[in-house]
Amino acid sequence: MIVRIRTWLQSRGTTLPIEKKLSREAVISLIIHSTFQFGASMSGVFLNLYLWRLTHSVAVNGTYNLIVYLLTPIGFALGGWMIKKKDRMVSYRLGIMLIGLFYLSVIIAQDALVEYYVAFAIFNGLAAAFYWVGYLTLMYDVSTEQNRIRYLAFNMIFFTAATLAGPALAGFIIRLQEGLSGYTIVFSIAFCMFLLAAFISMKIKASGGHHRVYYLKLTGLIMKKERDWFKALLGFLGMGLLQGTMLFLPNILLFKVMPREDIVGYLGVLYSSLSIVMGIFISKYADSSKSRLYLTISTVGYLVGVSFLLGSITVWTVVGFMILYSIFSPLQGNTMTGYYYGLIAKLPLKGELKVESMVVRETFLNLGRVVSIFCLITFANDLDGGMIPWILMIGSLTQLACVWSIKNR
Repeated sequence: MIVRIRTWLQSRGTTLPIEKKLSREAVISLIIHSTFQFGASMSGVFLNLYLWRLTHSVAVNGTYNLIVYLLTPIGFALGGWMIKKKDRMVSYRLGIMLIGLFYLSVIIAQDALVEYYVAFAIFNGLAAAFYWVGYLTLMYDVSTEQNRIRYLAFNMIFFTAATLAGPALAGFIIRLQEGLSGYTIVFSIAFCMFLLAAFISMKIKASGGHHRVYYLKLTGLIMKKERDWFKALLGFLGMGLLQGTMLFLPNILLFKVMPREDIVGYLGVLYSSLSIVMGIFISKYADSSKSRLYLTISTVGYLVGVSFLLGSITVWTVVGFMILYSIFSPLQGNTMTGYYYGLIAKLPLKGELKVESMVVRETFLNLGRVVSIFCLITFANDLDGGMIPWILMIGSLTQLACVWSIKNR
C-alpha cells in the first residue's frame, strides 16, 4: 500500500527535480496522519455535538474547549522534552495511544461525560498535544526546504480527504441509531483507527542525535534577537483568535438550525472537498514570493463569509460562511506553516530549535484560541443572541495580523 501511494505521489511530479520529490518516510507520515485524522474527524466533530445533545449549553462546550487549549501548550512542552531526551516518535506514538484511550473512556463513561467533562478536557488536551508536537516535528524532518510547500500541500489534501470521509460516515451511523447509541459506535470505530495509526507508525525509524539539550527556557531571548520569528509567532496568535471558535462553533450552529447529525456530516464532505481543491491548487501553483497576497486574500474571504451571518443565522448563511472558510483556511494555514518552517532553519543552532519552535508556536496559537473562546462564553453564551456574528467578524479582522507578521521570500 505504501509503495503504491508513494508511486502515485511521485507520478504527480514526474518532471520535478529529485530534490522536490517526497521520501519514503514522508509518504508514510502522510498515511499515518490520514489514518489518524479519519478517526479524529469521525469522533472530534461529534464529540462537541455529543456534549451539546447532553447539555444544550454553549458554556459547557466552550469551557471544555477552553480547558483543552489551556492544557495543550503544557502538553507540547512535556512532549518537546520527551522528543529531545528520547525521540519524536515516542511523543507521537504516545499521543496516538492516549487519544485512543481517551475515546475508549468516552465510550465507557457515556452520559457521565457531562459530570466529568473537566477531567476529560484535561485528558484530551494533553493527549492531543503529545500527538501534534511529535507530528509537527516529524513533518519538518521528512521534508526539505526544496519540497516543503509540496509536502505540506499533499499533507493538507490527505488530511482533508480523511476529514471528508470521517464526518459523513459518522453522521450516517448516528442517524441509523436511536438516541445516543450511534455516538458510541462512532467513538469505537475511531478507537480502532487510532490503533491502526500507531501500528503503521512503527515503520518510521527513530532519528539520531538523542539526549539533546532542551532550550525552551531560552526562547524568550531568541524572540528578542530574531524579530522575524517573533512577528510570525504574533501572527499565529492572531490566527488563533478566529480558530478557537471555528473549531467547534459552526457545527453547533448548523445542528441548531438543522438538527440532524447526518446533514452535519454530509456538509462536512462539501467543506472538505473544497479544501482538497484548494490543496491541489496550492501544490501546483503556490509561490512563496506571494505569501502576503495569499494571507490577504484569505482574510478578505473570511470577512465576506462572516457578513452572511450578520443578517440572520440560518442554514444558508451558516453553510455559505463555512464554504468560504473551507476555501480560504487551507490557503492561510499552508502559507503560515511553510513560512514558519523556513524561519526555523534560520534560527541559531541550525535546526536544533525545531522542537522548541513548535512548542512556542503552539503556545501563541492556543493563547489566541483561549481568548476567542473566553469572549464567546462571556458575550455570546446564547445562540439566539446577535453577538456571535460580530465576534466572528472581529476574529476575522484579527487575521490581518497574519499579513503583517510575515515577509515575502
